[in-house]
Amino acid sequence: MRLRDKVIIVTGSTTGIGRAIAGRCVAEGARVLVHGRDRAHGEAVVAKLGPAAVLHLDDLADPGCPARIVAAALAAFGRIDAVVNNAAIVPRTTIHNATVETFEYTMAVNVRAPLFLIQAAFPQLKANGGCVLNIGSINAHSGEPTFLHYSISKGALQTLSRNLANAHAADKVRINHFNVGWVLTDNEYAKQVAEGLPRDWPEKVPAVYAPAGRLTQPEVIAAAAVYWLGDESKPISGSVLELEQFSVYGRNPAKT
Repeated sequence: MRLRDKVIIVTGSTTGIGRAIAGRCVAEGARVLVHGRDRAHGEAVVAKLGPAAVLHLDDLADPGCPARIVAAALAAFGRIDAVVNNAAIVPRTTIHNATVETFEYTMAVNVRAPLFLIQAAFPQLKANGGCVLNIGSINAHSGEPTFLHYSISKGALQTLSRNLANAHAADKVRINHFNVGWVLTDNEYAKQVAEGLPRDWPEKVPAVYAPAGRLTQPEVIAAAAVYWLGDESKPISGSVLELEQFSVYGRNPAKT
């Protein structure tokens, strides 16, 4: 078991990528604080994972949330070895419909909360030689036209990861970062159907978005996370990995 006895906080882990990461961490021997806002989803995840997981419901937009998450993990398990900042919101915004309120809420959840969760957990991470894995997006590089706020927030998260990795290498706290491409989560499926795509849309994704013939599954991201959360990846810090089906830099011949 590659994560035996480690205690890992995974935000946004009642659904999607976070749920897959929490499940894989438990399978690899870790104990996990499952975080989310939906009680029914959270209780279902914890029931499946068993005694190695505890649930903490909280809103990352609340400035007091990071400290409460850390307190809950310590109360349940007595230590913290890693933090996975996975939770994010993805509003559909452009320069034409952008509002101060939506921008500030997006930044609060996608950037402020990760920063201050790391801050709250930092004494434990330093004491235990721990690490942080931030789940970003390839939209950090420029983003899609309707992802204005989201893209800005993911660009900020990427800089946050690199800054902290540089600043705290001597503290033996590693910070690494995934820029994830299009992943087929339950929420993504439902969102695309709600926006007008047919129910079988995942079977018809153009090759420009999925050269493999299908979208990436959450379990693929979870499998990659295990290496970066475990001791196998020591002492590497400050890495930004593009988890996408085509090269982010340069032009994919299939892209038009």
